[in-house]
Amino acid sequence: MGVDAHFWHGKRVFLTGHTGFKGGWLSLWLENMGADVFGFSLAPQKPNLFEQANIGDGISHRLGDVRDLSALKNALADARPDIVFHLAAQSLVRLSYADPVGTFATNVMGTVNLLEAVRQLNSDGGATSTRAVVIVTTDKCYQNNERLRGYRENEPLGGHDPYSSSKACAELVTAAYRLSFAESTPGLAIASARAGNVIGGGDWAKDRLVPDAIAAFTRGEPLRIRNPAAIRPWQHVLEPLTGYLMLAQNLVESGENFSEAWNFGPDATGERTVGDVATLLAEHWGKDAHWVADRDEHVHEARFLKLDSSKARTHLKWHPRLSLEQAIQMTTEWYRCANKSVAARQLTLDQIKAYQSL
Repeated sequence: MGVDAHFWHGKRVFLTGHTGFKGGWLSLWLENMGADVFGFSLAPQKPNLFEQANIGDGISHRLGDVRDLSALKNALADARPDIVFHLAAQSLVRLSYADPVGTFATNVMGTVNLLEAVRQLNSDGGATSTRAVVIVTTDKCYQNNERLRGYRENEPLGGHDPYSSSKACAELVTAAYRLSFAESTPGLAIASARAGNVIGGGDWAKDRLVPDAIAAFTRGEPLRIRNPAAIRPWQHVLEPLTGYLMLAQNLVESGENFSEAWNFGPDATGERTVGDVATLLAEHWGKDAHWVADRDEHVHEARFLKLDSSKARTHLKWHPRLSLEQAIQMTTEWYRCANKSVAARQLTLDQIKAYQSL
């Protein structure tokens, strides 16, 4: 089992958030397998992987806001997709404190709008169009009691901060649409996917460890870390993307057995402190790169967060392929080559190919 390129060849795939970090990698991978990709997203902030890797050259690229139901309906009607991936989100914890209304509007109502647009498309004339929908949320959707055992898919949802809470709400929305509409619509299956902290080349978002580290190291400055003792599940971006693709394949082929929530997290070796990951980043970057603790006061962020992905390992036959050290090596190599003006598109495709050969 794995990602089946033959399955994806010729499939019509609608992808929200295609101008983002994970969306960019997924768009390029799908295009490379021969899928017809239809992207719907806000314009990317600069710098960004989407423009660096010329991702828009090989897909149908449409700017739009998931908070706009009418725009989503029109885009889906034009695409008539077989499969939908919903990645568009306000994805930063610290920004969610500054803009809680915008965070809830995007992450909750954006999910409602996407699922409603799919529902209306599939009820148009009584003919089913879309076969599978994968709603991407986060490991932070769980009610976090700061315990060391990983959270399983059937455990309570919650969220201390607006971002985490909004993603828990998105999970509830997804479950409601699945139970209320998808189960009575022949051929349509809906699932959600929860992944850990994702790293990889082409992530330029603010207030995330790797982009902040690369920016500091490039300037010859120390990386300042807010919570060096916090434990997170770290994984290369290709790990959860593999899970999303495998989940979608199974939804199309046997939707009733896979229309659930799924965790895609690393094994225990990938559950490391922020300080450990920063140290590995500095070692792989070299050139006197180092980090220091930021002693300023900051908003609340969880100290312990782990996922139990045994369900995906057992039923999807998905499993992580990269150690944390390999993931960090791939990530730093990507940025180092990008700094030398190596073509980002080919660099990204080469890493996808190398990953698939593992």
